[in-house]
Amino acid sequence: MTTPLPIINIKAQANHHAIFLLLVGFILLLLTLLVSQYYWQPFRLVLIFVLLVALVVIITGLAKYLQPQFSYHITPEKLKYQHIYGHWQLTWQQIQAINPIREVCGLTPINLTYIGIRLVNLEKLAQQISPRLANRLIHEQQPLLKFAFVQQLLSLEQIQLNFTPFILQSGLQVSGPIAAFLHHCDSLHSALGYHLYLPETSMDRELNDFHQLLKQCHNASQYYNNESTH
Repeated sequence: MTTPLPIINIKAQANHHAIFLLLVGFILLLLTLLVSQYYWQPFRLVLIFVLLVALVVIITGLAKYLQPQFSYHITPEKLKYQHIYGHWQLTWQQIQAINPIREVCGLTPINLTYIGIRLVNLEKLAQQISPRLANRLIHEQQPLLKFAFVQQLLSLEQIQLNFTPFILQSGLQVSGPIAAFLHHCDSLHSALGYHLYLPETSMDRELNDFHQLLKQCHNASQYYNNESTH
């Protein structure tokens, strides 16, 4: 009988307090509607403002509530990133390096709020990622492209959306949003040294602590692989 592999589920800090925000928003909305029945004329502007605040709180809470329960599933075999627009998963053998993104501006070191993942190649990522998630990640990672451009690590042409077909090492040609995302990964790799970028908001702990967890899991995966071959 085989022993089930351990799994670590990570819940993003950004998803916390969803129920609390929804309750606060709905209570505020109901109170505002109740008060407006009697005091609409003298306090109209105030009530409209409070109503808008209640709606913003409700929308924020709903957005958090609709996010996946966990942002990462970590096992000795693979790392899976879960997003509301889809997911990708990679075996640890497909990952070459994992590090926080650090750059130097003049003499000042800059720590960006991402952990970078350098891949052996883009073959498996191209197979794993959906067009919907690929398109979304391009937009979410625009700050990285802008940073690379400002630091003169990328040209203006390199930070533009590129929908030309992307040719993988195997010779397979990829088109559409996935091709645009692979060009995006390639540009960031040439500028910052990594293909994938994990935002700090998707983690349940400090960025450096999460980096240490991933490093430990990456190193431990070699032990599990050796055990499975015996």
